[in-house]
Amino acid sequence: MPRTAERIAGFARDLLGAPLPVGIRAWDGSRAGPPGVTVVLNSRRALRRLLYAPGELGLARAYVSGDLDVEGDLSEGFRRIWALSRSGARVRMGPAHWARGVRLALRLGLAGPPPRPPAEEARLTGRRHTPRRDRSAIAHHYDLGNAFYQLLLDESMAYSSAYWTADRPGYDLAQAQRDKLDLICRKLGLRPGMRLLDVGCGWGSLVIHAAKHYDVHAVGVTLSAEQAEHVRTRVAALDLDDRVEVRRQDYREITGEPFDAVASIEMGEHVGEENYPRYTGTLFRLLKPRGRLVLQQMSRGAAAPGGGAFIERYIAPDMTMRPLSRTLGHLEGSGFEIRDVHALREHYVETVRAWSDTLESRWHDVVALIGEAGARVWRLYLTGGALAFEENRMGVDQILAVRPGEAGESGLTATRER
Repeated sequence: MPRTAERIAGFARDLLGAPLPVGIRAWDGSRAGPPGVTVVLNSRRALRRLLYAPGELGLARAYVSGDLDVEGDLSEGFRRIWALSRSGARVRMGPAHWARGVRLALRLGLAGPPPRPPAEEARLTGRRHTPRRDRSAIAHHYDLGNAFYQLLLDESMAYSSAYWTADRPGYDLAQAQRDKLDLICRKLGLRPGMRLLDVGCGWGSLVIHAAKHYDVHAVGVTLSAEQAEHVRTRVAALDLDDRVEVRRQDYREITGEPFDAVASIEMGEHVGEENYPRYTGTLFRLLKPRGRLVLQQMSRGAAAPGGGAFIERYIAPDMTMRPLSRTLGHLEGSGFEIRDVHALREHYVETVRAWSDTLESRWHDVVALIGEAGARVWRLYLTGGALAFEENRMGVDQILAVRPGEAGESGLTATRER
């Protein structure tokens, strides 16, 4: 008589109409499927989670809770599953499949109420992208604790794609992040005495770098209390109080005279599609004529905008990634002239892998800071993210735009300055 894993594998093969891409080992020790990467079902609850939330969300809940594990290379497992998806295999749930699924569920003892989602799952209330809900969404991700991000990131605390300019021994994430910050400052044309605004400044990597190395006066804006406190501490330690200001503020609340240059580095993903015209309009309003904007932002294709069920529940609630063309359209609609688009997708692969390597090498420290379930969330996030950029399912671009002067002039040279 077939054992548990063989029953599950047989049903899955029938649904997919294709061989399983990974092996399965069930709670009774039975195994089925190909050798190598193996999905381990530690309890019936893993399947119950999939029963009530089929697809990405159910799998994430099962993995985060520990009901499901993966033996072998997690990245390779993801790669095989996505390859199966690209091959055209689709779940086919006709009446006969439903009937067979019910019989299998009863035979395996899966009947019961839906398991409670892990505590790490975001539970926001209220209308999407109101200032109050946006604060809650940002707090869920960025107020996880400065100690955790200090462990994961390099010393600059830059939490965005680095810019890898060399392939030599000793060249590491910290140097690639410095090269990214320099690239942004050069694109902005920063000179001593200029005023720079960084909308979504994170832990202050750009405003501090620009103040130290380009002698500008920088204002950083963040919704995160943890980030704002960290920036103030770093600024005081570096004696930059006269050149760097950090505000805990919503982008919709920024007022005052316009700036010489504006940057917004991987913050636009949190704005939402419905508010994006207001966001780009705000960036335009905050720039002087002939002032430059550098916007670095992640993207997804038109067929799969948003963030995805896992990211939106566990990492960045209400996150929106859109096609690059739509972002450019919003910028142009607000009055910007697009001057340059610089794709950094391959750079994000290296960046996320560096973060992932740190996570794995410091696993016990991470668990001590954010718990086993929290660490599993980040393992899933970084592994899946690196593969998404590698396979071009997600992208990231630096967009250089300018607010034209009264006669339409850009203020840029006719040839590239970098």
